[in-house]
Amino acid sequence: MRMSDIHDAIDARADSATIAGLPLPDTMRAAVVRKSEVDIFEGLAAADKDPRVSLHVDEVPIPPLGPNEVLIAPMASAINFNTVWTSIFEPISTFTFLERFAREGELGARHDLDHHIVGSDAAGVVLRTGPGVTRWQPGDRVTVHCNSVDLEGPEGHEDSMLDTSQRIWGFETNFGALADISMVKANQLMPMPDHLTWEEAASLGLVMATSYRMLVGQNEARMTQGDVVLIWGATGGLGGFATQFVRNGGGIPVCVVSSPEKVALLRDLGVEHVIDRKAEGYRFWTDDDEPDYGEYRRFGGRIRDLVGEDPDIVFEHPGRATFGASVFVAKRGGTIVTCASTSGYRHSYDNRYLWMNLKDILGSHFANYDEAWKANRLVAKGMIHPILSETYPLAEVGEAAHQVHNNLHTGKIGILVGARERGTGVRNHDFRARHVDDITAWSALQ
Repeated sequence: MRMSDIHDAIDARADSATIAGLPLPDTMRAAVVRKSEVDIFEGLAAADKDPRVSLHVDEVPIPPLGPNEVLIAPMASAINFNTVWTSIFEPISTFTFLERFAREGELGARHDLDHHIVGSDAAGVVLRTGPGVTRWQPGDRVTVHCNSVDLEGPEGHEDSMLDTSQRIWGFETNFGALADISMVKANQLMPMPDHLTWEEAASLGLVMATSYRMLVGQNEARMTQGDVVLIWGATGGLGGFATQFVRNGGGIPVCVVSSPEKVALLRDLGVEHVIDRKAEGYRFWTDDDEPDYGEYRRFGGRIRDLVGEDPDIVFEHPGRATFGASVFVAKRGGTIVTCASTSGYRHSYDNRYLWMNLKDILGSHFANYDEAWKANRLVAKGMIHPILSETYPLAEVGEAAHQVHNNLHTGKIGILVGARERGTGVRNHDFRARHVDDITAWSALQ
């Protein structure tokens, strides 16, 4: 059986029995990094490491299937920073994660291979279900969130992100989304919003659920109506969804971007308060690599000029470049919620402005199933929209990762896997027509 036959059946909307009866191929295309190349960038600075060199589209065996697991045919995927980190083997080689997984037992040992199939976002179709799976069946159209967890221990039952076995699929596990066939746990699946294309649906998972948890869910900042929220990188993947959640939830976004074009795009979307950090020349670090408190004060004054008060919440993901300023400008008793650290992991801030003003720093990591499901539900209702700026074929996954690594993109970059062309996969055309202006507007953040 060829993958093209499976995709023909999916395009023809074959029923569950037909999909379940299709034989699967022995091998498939997959975007991988190779264990033999973990030292390929030795001696280079992170900025000089090129995913186009290390990401390969190879022919590899299809994933094995175990209890409570599902094989899906990803029709599309997307690029996240964790795929970039995997491709440049930073901060450590992800083969370290796979080797550690293997020590847990037979099921974990399946992941420890000479190649790592990457990708942590997907929209696709269920092909097979393993023992114990009752909620999903072959033919179901799904999106995938990337929290991979068994919940065997007690630690994760209030919040699965605290489970000691919690992993990010396609980063800390093998068999990720950038392949003709992927293996996921049944509790990673969510219904695909039927007014979206494959690539739009695939672009949602990781960054949207991360933003939801940071701002909306009960585990992090718990934004309420009227909260002023400072959002760094407000036209990127994380920031673009954060802007939508703040506006949708009755908050007041103050969006930081880096060009007049991005300011204009946000204004067109109804965002009133936007700061162009480049045009206004903010430099939070001196030439001697010391924090510039004068610039912190100027930045805080600019926020107060816009909204009349300091931010209740700072949505922090750049990391080293901005963290000191974020702690400084948050209001007395305010919250800095942080993830990712795409400009550097080592943060520096003046603790006086934290402890003496009773501020909180909250670390946040992806989202649990409930949070991801609720965020996905808002998309299905047309309240939150994808931010897909560009789409590449699987063969060009290295170039797509290069764009993200060098911050040459805005929004999300999608990858066509099983889908033969862009724009396919929509089922509810009437609903899409009612929301197409919003979808188009948010996707214009490019």
